[in-house]
Amino acid sequence: MIKGCQLFLTGAVLALLALGLMMVASASSRWDLRADQYEYFWRQLTWAGVGILGVVGLAMMNYRYLRPLAWPLFWVTVVVLSLCYVPVIGVAVNGEQRWIQVPFLGRVQPSEPAKLMVIVTLAAWYAQRKSEIRSFKNGFLYPGLIFALPLALIFFEKDMGTAVALGTAGVLVMFVAGVRLPYLLAAAGAGAAGLAAMVMLSPNRMRRILAFQDLEAHKEGAGWQQWLAQQAFGNGGLNGVGLGNGLVKQMNFPEHHTDFIFPVIGEELGMWVSLAVIGAFAVITIMGAAIALNASDLFGRLLGFGVTAIIVVPAMMNIGVTTALLPNTGLPLPFVSYGGSNLVFTLAMVGVLLSVHRKGRVIDYTALPPMKDKRYEPKL
Repeated sequence: MIKGCQLFLTGAVLALLALGLMMVASASSRWDLRADQYEYFWRQLTWAGVGILGVVGLAMMNYRYLRPLAWPLFWVTVVVLSLCYVPVIGVAVNGEQRWIQVPFLGRVQPSEPAKLMVIVTLAAWYAQRKSEIRSFKNGFLYPGLIFALPLALIFFEKDMGTAVALGTAGVLVMFVAGVRLPYLLAAAGAGAAGLAAMVMLSPNRMRRILAFQDLEAHKEGAGWQQWLAQQAFGNGGLNGVGLGNGLVKQMNFPEHHTDFIFPVIGEELGMWVSLAVIGAFAVITIMGAAIALNASDLFGRLLGFGVTAIIVVPAMMNIGVTTALLPNTGLPLPFVSYGGSNLVFTLAMVGVLLSVHRKGRVIDYTALPPMKDKRYEPKL
């Protein structure tokens, strides 16, 4: 096990979390001082506290306990995702049926815990069928169908960004497990074709694609958010205009404290801090991969890679959208954007990674006996 993985991983996550709390306070505040101007900050702080408790609890737990629970948790996940389509329980916002109303907790997004449960189920499936991973039926078809059910429920909630991120993470788990590459390429092609068809059938999504191609021409419509994001980065320059002094967030900038918080960072704290955010996710990627590679069993290895992917892929998609490198997908920036469901369950994934690290392989080379095989002795 690589020493210090947990320290670098924890440090990167805590840095992003601290930055996120600071930027939620800045992004949600207004010049017209109100009594509740920091309401979002206090909510985010509460969720961060709950998430940190989850990190500690899951890190101390043996991740192998998740394996026998995979199927019960999977079916609970499917049921909860289905509740998004039930009248009164399901809540639609901007035409997207992503949320359910839960007593005492308020509005919850089931796709957030679903991401972790799908990865756990895939890892458990392959760990139980090591000898059949290369087969079509048990290596590709059945796990693909298992994977497709929650993915379809999320996709038809019109949460296409989360569906793409989860699909990418799931394919990575299958690739690392050893599923034949032609099967994965065929599945990826079919998924891309299905995504393209859904986009073409959705007027709102098509407007976003057209706006992405020419933001200047669509800045008064579907390209407004990404156009404003570019203005924010340009206004911030290298060093930023100062925390709380951003101008763009005052210009009717939708979701500037959630999906588009990265441009607020760029404007107020500058390019160097923006690059540091990208660097923090790079550290999470490298440490997560190192933890997965040193896992003591196949279940831990696949779980580590899958969890790392489901944290980092949405982050890269969010950064791509806010820098106008990708069409608008509506994904938050993990650890930084405002939102309880995303923050709590993303921190839970960090706890799972730390648990895999704790139970990983440790090789003490100083304790190995001296080599006695004369074949490897130097010849004089």
